[in-house]
Amino acid sequence: MKTFQHPLTSEEEARQLRLLREGSTEEKDAARELLTLHNLRLVAHIAKKYQVADEEPEDILSVGTIGLIKAINSFDVGKGKLATYACRCIENEILMLLRSKKKSSREVSLFESIGQDKEGNEIRLMDVIEQGQADIVEELEQGENRRRIRQAMREALTRREQEIVSLRYGLFDGEEHTQSEIGEAMGISRSYVSRIEKKALGKLRNCF
Repeated sequence: MKTFQHPLTSEEEARQLRLLREGSTEEKDAARELLTLHNLRLVAHIAKKYQVADEEPEDILSVGTIGLIKAINSFDVGKGKLATYACRCIENEILMLLRSKKKSSREVSLFESIGQDKEGNEIRLMDVIEQGQADIVEELEQGENRRRIRQAMREALTRREQEIVSLRYGLFDGEEHTQSEIGEAMGISRSYVSRIEKKALGKLRNCF
């Protein structure tokens, strides 16, 4: 069994991300390597959710690591936590691998079988998507950060701003809505929704 290094502390992760953006070429390379090594545990955790009988575990782990590296290279420190962002990138790469195995079909149904688990039960793409997101993303985003976001929305935003932000990012029912959909439902223009959303996000950013 592989032993993975523990995640970096928040302070050390922030320092490495700063070096990745502002350091010399050598510092950037070192920071990228360190961030990758200390997040491989996350890759392994997610990869377990996507194990299927006809896919080598090492292949899934390798593809997941590619997703991690892409996440580190493209992460914007102003948009949340690295682990949360990396989780989605890792999952995307793994799902792309699973879809590529279905060469005979132009599209893969979410209800199509992609293999079997160790007990011989059928696994559908929908199953691993739901299981992976429910277990991983939920774990990463719960707790203090979620409480702070809810508190900041109550303290800093008007009722209309709260409603628009909640609809845009699926905070009500888990379903994200477009600005046009929100505008139609509220009887206002899409551009007005955009302005309200931008103002609201600016308020939330200042809170943090």
